[in-house]
Amino acid sequence: MASQAAANPGFTPRIFSGIQPSGGMTLGNYLGALKRFAEKQDEGIETIYCVVDMHAITVWQDPEKLRHQTREITAAYLASGIDPARSIIFNQSQVSGHAELAWILNCVARIGWMYRMTQFKDKTAGKNAENSSLGLLAYPSLMAADILLYHTTQVPVGEDQKQHLELTRDIAAKFNHDYGVDFFPITEPLIEGSATRVMSLRDGTKKMSKSDPSDASRINLTDDADTIAKKIRKATTDPNPLPDTLDGLDGLKDRPEARNLVNIYAALEGVSAETVIREFAGAQFGTFKPRLADLAVAKLSPITEAMNRYMQDPAEIDRILGEGAARADAIASPILAKTKEIVGMIGR
Repeated sequence: MASQAAANPGFTPRIFSGIQPSGGMTLGNYLGALKRFAEKQDEGIETIYCVVDMHAITVWQDPEKLRHQTREITAAYLASGIDPARSIIFNQSQVSGHAELAWILNCVARIGWMYRMTQFKDKTAGKNAENSSLGLLAYPSLMAADILLYHTTQVPVGEDQKQHLELTRDIAAKFNHDYGVDFFPITEPLIEGSATRVMSLRDGTKKMSKSDPSDASRINLTDDADTIAKKIRKATTDPNPLPDTLDGLDGLKDRPEARNLVNIYAALEGVSAETVIREFAGAQFGTFKPRLADLAVAKLSPITEAMNRYMQDPAEIDRILGEGAARADAIASPILAKTKEIVGMIGR
């Protein structure tokens, strides 16, 4: 926190992050995001967690599914230990400042910056990019608005989102330079933990994804205990035992599936991958996988059960989102008003 304060003096330490409601939640979402979000509540920093439904519609969404998935993400937040009394939880579209600031930042950002974004290239690969929505191209500018609208000083991000955060920093710096102000902080990334990037259970070189056609490639937060255990037992591995060192020629450097399972175990247990290797050195996967399955069931089953309870009361979820949106707007409104004043817009 001291280094963060030095990086952004004069700004209240504040964490913001969001998850897109575009499908089911996986173990990767839990270890890479939700678990870390909940832990940040204990660090004395203001935490704001958003369901980014405006980002979701950069590609067409069925309206009923979008509503359901927005509530499901919220249920996952709550079930993972994110407390609406300690954190702000809301859906993006309820705070109009996200769209308003995004337009201002669209006029600061450069078109070339957008075309260089890896995710845009990936999502339009092999297609006619001109047939993609304008929102898909401008997505990173809206992400910058999400972050800067709250003068966010830190954002927990996975490696795949780091480029977007770097763009946010560029946009903030250009705005400050163009208008001769020190108004927006230069937000710092938080990339930490044993499993910030959880890989597929079928291919350790690919990220675990809800879009993978094979359900066996991932553990869903809605999976029951038997399904979780079965997927781990059938996870792809190699015939060699676990080594007694993590790196080096005799380690896990060239064994992506093995390393992925070790990282998952470490993240679920809250220890380092080195600690796991020391405990299981020389063990075959016939020994390691059942232990990992038991651990995953113990950690994830309560979350699944809690999500199911929350989803049975959508009105309560909507109430939490509404209250969170009011609290978020109370922070965002004066920052947006000052932004407009800096730009030269006349307000009420």
